[in-house]
Amino acid sequence: MREPWFWRSETIAARSLRMALAPVASLYQAGYQTRLALAKPQRASVPVICIGNATLGGTGKTPFAMLVSDMLKEEGVKPFFLTRGFRGAEAGPLVVDPDKHDACDVGDEALLLSQRAKTIVARDRPKGAALAAKEGADAIIMDDGFQNPSLTKDLSVLLIGEDDSGALFPAGPFRESLDHAKARAQITVAMGRDKSSADFRAWLEPINPAPERVIAFAGIGKPEKFFKTLEDAGYDLVQRVGFPDHHIYTEAEERFLAREGRREKARLICTEKDAVKLTPEFRADVLTLPVRMRVDDPAALKRRLMAVINEGRKGRAA
Repeated sequence: MREPWFWRSETIAARSLRMALAPVASLYQAGYQTRLALAKPQRASVPVICIGNATLGGTGKTPFAMLVSDMLKEEGVKPFFLTRGFRGAEAGPLVVDPDKHDACDVGDEALLLSQRAKTIVARDRPKGAALAAKEGADAIIMDDGFQNPSLTKDLSVLLIGEDDSGALFPAGPFRESLDHAKARAQITVAMGRDKSSADFRAWLEPINPAPERVIAFAGIGKPEKFFKTLEDAGYDLVQRVGFPDHHIYTEAEERFLAREGRREKARLICTEKDAVKLTPEFRADVLTLPVRMRVDDPAALKRRLMAVINEGRKGRAA
């Protein structure tokens, strides 16, 4: 979906529409709070680390989950990713196989995660956690699921975006109030902003960029962030083409982008998350911008992660 125009606009029409939707937002939040109160979360047999946010849309959850995976592997821990496979047809639980599954099967994020570590897709998170443990996971990293109460989290990491502001859904982008989300998180991370109200600061940076003249396209939560990253890295953007989050590209759209590239005499470039959804023939001519998540105090973050892993191991062994 694209963000509705009235979520962040300060026009009279936008403010009026948000006010009109406020009662619906209150009902939505009441239902969510009731669901949390009545839930009976199941505990996995291995520690569970959840990477989430308080808003709809992207704040870097998948790259941050990859950073956590790398940190755990450095300490000899075997992590598995657990995701619901948003926009994928498979309900799971299943182990993602990039040679067998595509984005229509398991979603784009699951395919991207599977390049870093074994990945389980499961709409039923407890069943997915059970499969991960059966397959040999030492720890489970949930990409999203902060608002899903079905599985007990040993550690919840809340990512806070630079532009996290606005009203509660559907009047605005918040799934729950930021204060409520912070109260349920053990670690808060400010994405690219001053961390005065968070435990850590994190940001995305390109890996070995090679600037040139490009047409940039992206089907992510906030395409404009990708475009700005390219500009900051020195790329000459002659066109910016944004698609809805988790967009599945059609052959017609690929032909359009290829035609624009020829007309502008520019290379096409997209995110790694977009690249896994392109046809192999088209993807061969498209650049990607690999990025990595960086954090201001990686040693401290790793200590917090390993403390939870070790405590979880001891608790389950008792």
